[in-house]
Amino acid sequence: MHNPTPRAVIFARGSWAETARISAILRKETVGGALLLVATVVALGWANSPWSESYVALRDLRVGPAALGLDLTLGGWASDGLLAIFFFVVGLELKREFVAGDLRDPRRAALPVLAAVGGMAVPAVLYVLVNLGAVDGELRGWAIPTATDIAFALAVLAVVGTHLPAALRTFLLTLAVVDDLLAVTIIAVFYTSHVSVLALLGAVAALAVFWVAVQRRIRSWWLLLPLAVITWALMHASGVHATVAGVLLGFAVPVMRSHAAGGPEAGPGLAEHFERRFRPLSAGVAVPVFAFFAAGVTVGGASGLAQSFTDRVALGIVAGLVVGKAVGILGTTYLVARFTRADLDASLGWLDVLCIATLGGIGFTVSLLIGDLAFGAASARDEHVKVAVLAASVLASVLSAVLLRARNRTYRHLEELESLDADEDGVPDVFESGRDRPDDAA
Repeated sequence: MHNPTPRAVIFARGSWAETARISAILRKETVGGALLLVATVVALGWANSPWSESYVALRDLRVGPAALGLDLTLGGWASDGLLAIFFFVVGLELKREFVAGDLRDPRRAALPVLAAVGGMAVPAVLYVLVNLGAVDGELRGWAIPTATDIAFALAVLAVVGTHLPAALRTFLLTLAVVDDLLAVTIIAVFYTSHVSVLALLGAVAALAVFWVAVQRRIRSWWLLLPLAVITWALMHASGVHATVAGVLLGFAVPVMRSHAAGGPEAGPGLAEHFERRFRPLSAGVAVPVFAFFAAGVTVGGASGLAQSFTDRVALGIVAGLVVGKAVGILGTTYLVARFTRADLDASLGWLDVLCIATLGGIGFTVSLLIGDLAFGAASARDEHVKVAVLAASVLASVLSAVLLRARNRTYRHLEELESLDADEDGVPDVFESGRDRPDDAA
């Protein structure tokens, strides 16, 4: 009699090397999340203080060479310039995951990618349903509730003090990175009103030279940095949002070491080298500074808050982030399990997936960026967008915190299990047992 084929398992542990790497990344992002929260609170406090005009004057101060079309406001430099660094790191991380990480196995990659797609599609549909029949351009904001802010989500995890298992941490990071990539694709396709072909061709040419340089494993900053800046500036001049350049530059960087340099076994490749250098700049400077300039909305007290939510745009954003994200991520994960006949890892339950799904509703950085592009920075509707994104992110944070605390005892036990190293060889025993091999995952 033949033994039945074992069913695939989703949320099984990956390799120890990848788990350790992702844990290190998340620690950096947690610090960045704390700085993001501080920047947001300072901006809100300043914008709602008697000195709010000075905040607006600082945000709208123009600097840069006008002859090159780069006389941007400080807020514009934050959204177009600093966020390009953020998306550069996103590009590096995503390529690293799919080329050298556990997600090079298509079966492991399928779940977070599909969950990211579902977690973007359902919020967009809910937003459209709430704003159906609107006649004042409300539907332009359909993409606002589609992105997850990993730094904000990790800040919530740090405050709650939960001990999230390795598989869920990996899933959350990959989910957020994939939907950041999808979000920048949406920005390039749907929020580009005009294109200068000449400038775009120039950006492609500069990107090609950058690609050749990094493929030759050139690390000289005096060559690569000017090429990256030229690519960014020409992309900005083309009319395509400049953050697209960041992702493309990240994708250009090779992940593996060349054979001449010893091959994959010789250590981290150029992508990981750049990621280590630029992630602190992204998490510690770029995202918090963007948040400082983007989150400063004058609420106007309870009456102002109530007025913001008379706008169906705000209601659509809250519905999309709080309800749509949870339904999209949880529902897609359930469908993947159902149609692939996979089981959840024995140590986890569907409540744990819901915890991650509600964390996905914390949409901040990219949501604010898309709001600016959809309705115009500093417009009346843009103010409503900011109030709605902030309110939805806080609500999603509270809901996820309640759910996570309910499961924290289980998570603490799993963390102890994943830290036990009885043979003291530097690798926790559970990662050596073979029962959670990547090959077993869906």
